[in-house]
Amino acid sequence: MIAEIAGRTFEWGSRTYVMGVVNVTPDSFSGDGLGADVEAAAAQGLRMVDEGADMLDVGGESTRPGHMPVDAAEEIARTEPVVRRLAHDAGVPVSIDTYKLEVAEVAQAAGATILNDVWGLTRAPGIAALAARHGCALVVMHNQDGTDYAGDLMAEITRFLHTAVDRAVAAGVPREKVIVDPGIGFGKTADQNWEVMRRLAELRTLGQPILIGTSRKSFIGKLLDLPVGQRLEGTTATVVAAVLRGADIVRVHDVLPMTRAVRAADRMK
Repeated sequence: MIAEIAGRTFEWGSRTYVMGVVNVTPDSFSGDGLGADVEAAAAQGLRMVDEGADMLDVGGESTRPGHMPVDAAEEIARTEPVVRRLAHDAGVPVSIDTYKLEVAEVAQAAGATILNDVWGLTRAPGIAALAARHGCALVVMHNQDGTDYAGDLMAEITRFLHTAVDRAVAAGVPREKVIVDPGIGFGKTADQNWEVMRRLAELRTLGQPILIGTSRKSFIGKLLDLPVGQRLEGTTATVVAAVLRGADIVRVHDVLPMTRAVRAADRMK
């Protein structure tokens, strides 16, 4: 399966691609939020590309537990100038990490070619039509309020993502541009996150490229009893495991060490 995104060719299954995280928030869980500093955010994104990032993901609202939601206007003010700058200078596809249609619209106009919806089209179904109109790739992530599941965990996640993919394709997004994400850290306990990691290959039944984001997350910190700034080795282990289980994209904060780990994992696979 091959997708053209921002003039670049992505051949899913040929190798694992690396997505660098650019947080323009003051309260990122990962400790790397850059707030309103456009120059710092642009410099970080460009450095990530130099280190091997194949795409960049710009986020303007923290999704950490207990975060303070921001309205669309504030999120746009944070993300639009960074998306515009990186879309012009980075030479790789730029993603907007949002579940708000208004934010996605402005980011797309500024040059974003991937729309990363952390609520899998359940909060703003119009994001799918936006992606279709402008030829954007679309990430649909599993998410829910709470951590209770009526049945088997992976069956529930797969069912949710199958529905999201169907909605995206029905809206006109080419199937090869619909990327699924099981939502590590969203609507799941630490043990449930580890179960998703163990069973990640089951998502292959969807026939879609898979994105996984484990970088620096709390389920690693709880296991190792380490603060967010000391989770590099744990993140590396989860990234390698994801690659070996079929991930097509890994979303990471520490691009250089993760690109090296991904290359070795791809070679083993």
